[in-house]
Amino acid sequence: MNQTRIFLIFAWLMVAVLLWMEWGKEKAAPAQPAQPVAAVQETAGSSVPGAPAAAVPASPTGGSVPMAPGVEPVVSADASVSGQRVTVSTDVLRLVLDGGSVLEADLLHYPQSKQPGSGPVRLFSQDPAHYYVAESGWVSAGGAAPSHERGFVPENGSGEVVLAKGEAQVSVPFLWQGPDGVTIRRTYTLHRGNYAIDVRDEVANAGGAPWQGYVYRQLQRTPPQIKTGMTSPESFSFNGATWWDGGYQRRKFNEDYLEDGRVDKQVTGGWIAILQHHFFSAWIPESADTTTISLDTPAGGRRALIRELGPGVNVAPGQQASTTARLWVGPKLVDKIEAAGVKGLDRAVDYSQFSILALLGQGLFWVLNFLHGFLRNWGWSIIGLVILVKLVLYPLSAKQYKSFAGMRKIQPRIQQLKERYGDDRQKFQVAMMELYKKEKINPMGGCLPILIQMPVFLALYWVLVESVELRHAPWFAWIQDLTARDPYFILPVLNAVVMWLTQKMTPSPGMDPMQQKMMQLMPLVFGVMMAFFPSGLVLYWVTNGALGLLQQWWMTKRHGEPAAKPATK
Repeated sequence: MNQTRIFLIFAWLMVAVLLWMEWGKEKAAPAQPAQPVAAVQETAGSSVPGAPAAAVPASPTGGSVPMAPGVEPVVSADASVSGQRVTVSTDVLRLVLDGGSVLEADLLHYPQSKQPGSGPVRLFSQDPAHYYVAESGWVSAGGAAPSHERGFVPENGSGEVVLAKGEAQVSVPFLWQGPDGVTIRRTYTLHRGNYAIDVRDEVANAGGAPWQGYVYRQLQRTPPQIKTGMTSPESFSFNGATWWDGGYQRRKFNEDYLEDGRVDKQVTGGWIAILQHHFFSAWIPESADTTTISLDTPAGGRRALIRELGPGVNVAPGQQASTTARLWVGPKLVDKIEAAGVKGLDRAVDYSQFSILALLGQGLFWVLNFLHGFLRNWGWSIIGLVILVKLVLYPLSAKQYKSFAGMRKIQPRIQQLKERYGDDRQKFQVAMMELYKKEKINPMGGCLPILIQMPVFLALYWVLVESVELRHAPWFAWIQDLTARDPYFILPVLNAVVMWLTQKMTPSPGMDPMQQKMMQLMPLVFGVMMAFFPSGLVLYWVTNGALGLLQQWWMTKRHGEPAAKPATK
């Protein structure tokens, strides 16, 4: 039995199974709504020291998650449901605000499709079928406080605010005035070319008694109905809530959103986010702030929510206090995420839940981005990455192909052994191993390069799926989107041809008919499977296979000779 060939079969099948399993996990459609959360369940405020005994509103229609059973929130008597909205636009964002919530968010540089006239991606929306908002309010045990539902009004009136040409930022202030002399001024500050929005709350106490309150910030979404199948790139990517509590955690939108375990985690320097294909939103408190992270399913379980409660402030009469957070609304741009300087936020570019693959994916993207700086084309950058990987692995692959060449050279002698021992497989295996030892050939010499390339292949798969930088990026000719499948299946066919030619050049001494049939089917199986992969990944694999085929041909020519039939007696 040819151990190298069997190992090749195993390696190829393992790659296929791993990818298929990931597809199965990530493309699963959102499950039916979970049951409403019981009113007595413990939530975010329960573990915050000194947290107020008041409820944090979950949504305008979804009830609340109590901090202490049976206690209602205290709000201003004259506060009305927020109805005054402000639209604010920069060069990259257009938002609709009502003070307590960001109700709509359009990403102006990212069209929904490559079709002419396609509108921008709308990340936040009030559409019930695609409900997705960022919310923030206050709770207080002893006094009134504004929620995200009611209380804040625009200081300058409703309308539209546009970042003027030449200005670096634009601010939109909202104000809440309590009945006891406490006011909270909330200011949203948007920066040119930036997807991180500063949200600053300034609390001023003009009353006669101390005021204590806790800010909460949350993201709420109706889990999206994602088109499933191998032709849908959106189904490949992680969709769900994530957070940082000293480590990267995530919870997928499915029936296990809460059943995997309720979250009630107090952290310092944590953040919360909701991820989807290419885009995400995140609340990012100050690094020194202590908050409590929790999950919920408001609106009768039809929505998913992730919340941070805290920090708290204690404002004496005549004093002021403030708290600031950033709200990220936009694409998963690696350079801008790194520039934000938030620990762990780079994991929002979710290459894998496995840290090793995620780290490898980050390294591969760094190389791709570096090459793109010179080549200005992501397709050619992928080819350049293949060449670099081949150069790094050249010493190992040279041993692999030298071993193949040696095996090909002795193939006639192995055929003679097979004829000599007939059906005695044990004697044939012993004789074949003695021949390998005599000729100093290691039949497993080709395994190590394959083992190394497998995680590279898997990591690159997630890099191409996840990287918004490659979204709608063309290569040339018929490939106009490297993150979508090849529309004419040219690359998958080329990949099948390269695999078939590689098979023909790879020796198969001692292989039985069943193994031969399995190997003959492999190019067809992989050709069909890769027909639905992102074209950038297939481009990588075709280039890698073609260069490997060329290297194998050269090493066979240099260290071996074509196999010949044994002379007949």
